[in-house]
Amino acid sequence: MGIRIEEALRRRFTHHGDHAERYGAEFAALWRAAADHSLGGKLVRPRLLLDIHRALTDEPAVEPPLAAIDVAAHIELLHYAFLLHDDVIDGDLTRRRRPNLIGSLAASAPDSSQEDALHWARSSAILMGDLLLTAAVMGFARADVPEQVRLRLLDLMEQTILETVAGEHTDVALSHGIVASDLETVLSMSVYKTATYSFSLPLHAAALLAGASPRAERTLTTVGRHIGLAYQLQDDLLCVFGDHRAHGKDAFSDLREGKETAIIAYARSTPTWPRIERRFGAADLTRQEAEEIRDLLRECGAESFAVDLIGDQLDAVHTLLADAELSGDIGTDAAGTILRTVTRLEGRQA
Repeated sequence: MGIRIEEALRRRFTHHGDHAERYGAEFAALWRAAADHSLGGKLVRPRLLLDIHRALTDEPAVEPPLAAIDVAAHIELLHYAFLLHDDVIDGDLTRRRRPNLIGSLAASAPDSSQEDALHWARSSAILMGDLLLTAAVMGFARADVPEQVRLRLLDLMEQTILETVAGEHTDVALSHGIVASDLETVLSMSVYKTATYSFSLPLHAAALLAGASPRAERTLTTVGRHIGLAYQLQDDLLCVFGDHRAHGKDAFSDLREGKETAIIAYARSTPTWPRIERRFGAADLTRQEAEEIRDLLRECGAESFAVDLIGDQLDAVHTLLADAELSGDIGTDAAGTILRTVTRLEGRQA
């Protein structure tokens, strides 16, 4: 299945890259560079869509239909678009333990000043993100499905983009103190920024493509929100308390950047916060200082709180699926497929 998705993605990048040749060598090279940095990921979102689509279909075929593969591939293009914009917003130059698109483009312009090279690279990432966002929407618009399904897919895509952008907007506001960092705001931001497009979108799209009932659609959308929030909370835990050699992210980067997570929101409500606040968000935070903050976060109960919160989200998934099975809205196969995803999530280290 992964191979089919990769092939679909490569075809899209090749098509756009070939078309870009008429606009100059630099523009065509940008498409090739984007393909190089985009392909090779875990394909979590398209795999989830195809797994659930197969489980929801009364007579699942050995191979998923081309329309489902195409929609799944364009959800991954949407993911790439958001990653590019996210790297610009965060000022990141690396991803997956190597230079990201921005870092690579900046390094490929040795005759320019560092400032000019970075501006060109970041501008390129913004523009490529815009192009991939457009490609994802057009992919849904051209899906070989009944007209009513296509219109609903487009409505779903529009709402997904709206919520994801709203979540990113709140995240930036939180990081600069423009919005108060309370737990409810942080959790809502995480749902909108991560859960909506990473889990609710593929689950809901799978239901639409499989012709599932409206009740099944609503259940899967809600399940996606709970799974996505658990996924984001685990990301936050791994960055502060995990082994960076396993998860591959910059150790303690969230503490250095002053990222407002559920862990921090909880810590703010404890008497320990003044000791954490002294160096939280310091760009020159040393490893020793970060480890001291980590220990204080453990001491005040923030780590345990986040772990329990993840457990609450996964318990909600189990309850929703059990109820949906009992009512006949979702079959045992589909529920089991989602629960296997949850099981992988529970032991996640990267």
